[in-house]
Amino acid sequence: MTKKEIQQRHEFTLVLKNVDESTSNLEDSLYEAGCDDALINFRNGAVYLDFNREATTLEEAVLNAIKDVESSSIGAIVATVAPEDLVTESEVAKRLHVKRQAVSLWMKGERRKTHSFPKPIMKLGDRSPLWKWCEIVEWLYQNRLIEEKKLLENATFLENINSILADRNAIDRKSRQSLLKKFKNSSH
Repeated sequence: MTKKEIQQRHEFTLVLKNVDESTSNLEDSLYEAGCDDALINFRNGAVYLDFNREATTLEEAVLNAIKDVESSSIGAIVATVAPEDLVTESEVAKRLHVKRQAVSLWMKGERRKTHSFPKPIMKLGDRSPLWKWCEIVEWLYQNRLIEEKKLLENATFLENINSILADRNAIDRKSRQSLLKKFKNSSH
């Protein structure tokens, strides 16, 4: 095995749809499908699986877990993968294991002025606006606050896999394509 093929543990969460707490044989079906490295959770009517999966990359771990879940006999579909791409200031600090004050200074531009901190994209009027994690990780990498390019690659992968999962619904995809077509026609 080369260094690139070393197995690592990857922690992530898959949120499922088409199943709930009352789904018959839920635990056994998921276990038999290969999800023996996941803890099943229920919250607000949703079923989600916290994985601690061994694989060479996060991408491999997530894709194999999705395949395992969706090959189970219960008809579960993976809706999203967490950790989520949208984050608050507090969540940024938590993920990076730094104080919230440090994150606040980065956001205000009082530290690391080489590249300006990404702007929030949602809940702009709230006390806790949301930023794209992927953009923050890219900023951290550009400013040499993190050295691991793998963190950036993982953030990009999670954003992309969630877009792909959302795009699997034919009705939603058709609606988005129609809107995109209208948008393109109106911008000329």
